Amino acid sequence: MKQSVIKEMSTADLQEKLAETKAKLAEQRLNHAVTPLENPMEIRKTRRTVARLATELTKRELQK
Repeated sequence: MKQSVIKEMSTADLQEKLAETKAKLAEQRLNHAVTPLENPMEIRKTRRTVARLATELTKRELQK
């Protein structure tokens, strides 16, 4: 997910997307532990998306 898209989202949307993405990351890690994923780079992409979303939320809280 691109930073420009994240900046345009509302705070409520960010929180919802963050929860969804964290759940997706947990599922990917579990699936990868059981049977290796075809593309393990997806875990990295998901982890970085979680970080981007969390960073934007923190930035918005500090601006208040």
